[in-house]
Amino acid sequence: MTHKLQNSPLFFDMTEEEISDCLQCSKSSIVFYEKDTMVFYQKDVPTHLLVLIEGTVAVCNDSASGKRSIVAAFDRCGELFGEVFVFLGHPEYDHYAQAVTPAQVLRIPKEFLFQTCGEACGHHAKLISNMLAILARKAYFLNQKVQILSCSTLRQKIAKILLKNSDAHGKVILSMNRETMADFLNTARPSLSRELMHMQREGLIQIKKRDIFITDFEALQDIL
Repeated sequence: MTHKLQNSPLFFDMTEEEISDCLQCSKSSIVFYEKDTMVFYQKDVPTHLLVLIEGTVAVCNDSASGKRSIVAAFDRCGELFGEVFVFLGHPEYDHYAQAVTPAQVLRIPKEFLFQTCGEACGHHAKLISNMLAILARKAYFLNQKVQILSCSTLRQKIAKILLKNSDAHGKVILSMNRETMADFLNTARPSLSRELMHMQREGLIQIKKRDIFITDFEALQDIL
């Protein structure tokens, strides 16, 4: 398991031995969840930092009518979820997490993240430093999302996200598929697909299977 966790941003630049020491020092535990079981409920008090080991977990909200809305889904080993509430001092979660498939979750007591054991415990300080970097990246990501969602039209939102994530050759590099992108832009996937096809017909972009290439940077920037 420690070998897998080396790919987690929480354990960045840490050896397997350092990870193992962290888990022992913090008295962390691994909990198995059957499919469809709850990892935590809305209104639960966050007591642990949660790290996915195996399976898929969805973080969700329910509308007043009972319709479920997936806020985010996690399926990569080492991903954290619900971590913001651990550090907010927020008394409870405002959403819930459910195992989409059988899942294993590492639970690190939150007290371990607020102070180190001492000078000799360098791996502990490294883990806290990694956690700060994760929160900083999340804050940056949310700031970028606010900028995109502040656009008035779907086309402007798409143009901004494509321009922000393109390389020098016009290839758009996104860490999300079309469905996730539609959720990110707060639109339906068919609406996103239609607009992308319109933009391709107008010569703004080129779509090759799952890849998107910007073919007219100037025209795309003019949309904004």
